[in-house]
Amino acid sequence: MTASTETSFHHGMEAGPERRPDNTALWDGDTGTLRDASRRALVQLLRGPFLSAERHGHLWAALLNDESEIRSRLADAYLELVVDVESQLAFARNVRVPDTDAPKVMRSHPLTFMDTAMLLHLRQQLLHGDGRERVIVGKDEVADQLQVYREATDSDPAGFAKRINSSWQKMVTYGILASTSTEDRFEVSPVLRLIFGADEIAAVQAEYRRLAARGTHDAETPAGDTATGEEEGTA
Repeated sequence: MTASTETSFHHGMEAGPERRPDNTALWDGDTGTLRDASRRALVQLLRGPFLSAERHGHLWAALLNDESEIRSRLADAYLELVVDVESQLAFARNVRVPDTDAPKVMRSHPLTFMDTAMLLHLRQQLLHGDGRERVIVGKDEVADQLQVYREATDSDPAGFAKRINSSWQKMVTYGILASTSTEDRFEVSPVLRLIFGADEIAAVQAEYRRLAARGTHDAETPAGDTATGEEEGTA
């Protein structure tokens, strides 16, 4: 089970005719054909974790304008571009090529049980909204909701709190949670709507309900992987 999904989003936009300027060279010997803004959009997709119209307005416009060529550049690196125009979000992910050992460019990080439980909870908060309003949460309220995964015989509340704090910090690092102007309040990124598939969520939730009913958890056992926008180093 992984924290990524193979669901694709089709926004129905045609690539349209080539609109690049005649001269896109930015330095002597530059053979690139993308304009500066489109190159920066490509870099943001490679850095990750996502590109959004809200945070990267000019890059979002460049992405839509040169989407076909940016998609092609990513495909050359075994990466797939996911664009959701309605949410105004885009990200790149590793492709899965049947019967081919395709190289993994986007690095994946293992998720603990608590990491995945927190991701599912944050995604559920997004789904409770109408998709137009920002979803703001605090660590204490999220921690309260995750208490269901604490063993009934667990006599180490400090250790449990430490695991929750570790997962929370990962969500901030991965860009799932973003700080707001209010101290200790964080916005849940809408990208979380896109990186879980319905079947995947149902399977994970069923397993977590079973474990919660038993009053057990395994905070150190990886429950899956999530992709970040970091590129793996080359040998």
